Amino acid sequence: MVLLKMKFTQQRRVRLAQGLWLLSWLAVMCGAFIFCLGVYIKIELLRRAEVMDNTEIHVVPNILMMVGLASIGTNWVATRVCQDSLDASRFPRWKVLLLGWFAVAALLCCLLIAVVVLSYALQGRLEESLKVGLRNGIRFYKDTDVPGRCFQKETIDRLQMEFRCCGNTNFKDWFEVQWVMTYNTRHLTDNSAHYNYEYHSEELNLYSRGCRQALIDYYMGIMNSTGPGVLSVVLIQVSVLVSLRYLQTAVEAAMASENPEDDTDGYLLEKGVKETIEDLKTNVLNLLKLAQVDATPAEEAPEAEAEKADNTTEKAATPTPAS
Repeated sequence: MVLLKMKFTQQRRVRLAQGLWLLSWLAVMCGAFIFCLGVYIKIELLRRAEVMDNTEIHVVPNILMMVGLASIGTNWVATRVCQDSLDASRFPRWKVLLLGWFAVAALLCCLLIAVVVLSYALQGRLEESLKVGLRNGIRFYKDTDVPGRCFQKETIDRLQMEFRCCGNTNFKDWFEVQWVMTYNTRHLTDNSAHYNYEYHSEELNLYSRGCRQALIDYYMGIMNSTGPGVLSVVLIQVSVLVSLRYLQTAVEAAMASENPEDDTDGYLLEKGVKETIEDLKTNVLNLLKLAQVDATPAEEAPEAEAEKADNTTEKAATPTPAS
């Protein structure tokens, strides 16, 4: 049973090729957008790497950059296929390559969906990474002479000014650091020298929001805004994949007929989904069996040679009977 069969005239095949050519170039630009989006998120994460304990969240921009580049190349190939589909002498060369193309295009769509899922699923890991990273950043705030922490103070200061935040959870985190506590003991507790500031109970700090929450809101805002854009690119990529499959089957049927201008059928799958999956499983099992058959003689050959050598040695060691 053919899945989603459609009738195509010669004119409809030409229009499909022309429309798919334009759609493929749109998908190329979408691939460039995905790549640039990945680069932007990567740069934003690297800018504040000193206040992050791990880099697990970097998997999101890494996948975006990889998929973006692959999408540019994949959809450029689709534009060439559209051009050659109108030439009976040039289209047949794509028959084998298109099998790999469909597999790559489907994989790209799956990866883009995975990016959207990961951007939400990794929020907890991002929060934990910022929690530990900011805590260490505050603890080592004064260690500007220690290698690897030279810019720690500058990073924390710029972060608090840019996001209008203070501390990890709030400003009280600063009072848990040893050198700050020492300063408090000497100055803040001397109520005769200044206003009696009860920092445990009074909320007189300029910024009440912690930097961890500020950064989470910032990064999740980026992730949430990229989600609809990525899903739109997935929709365009699926449209290219489906349209190219219809074009391939319709053009191949026209070339197989006596009159290339006859009406032909285009379809997504030659059989139903269940039958196609069963065929794929059978083909994979056959390939595995062939690989095992090829490997067995290679393993038996050294054993046969060793057995032959043992037999030769035994014959040589056996004395010849006297006549």
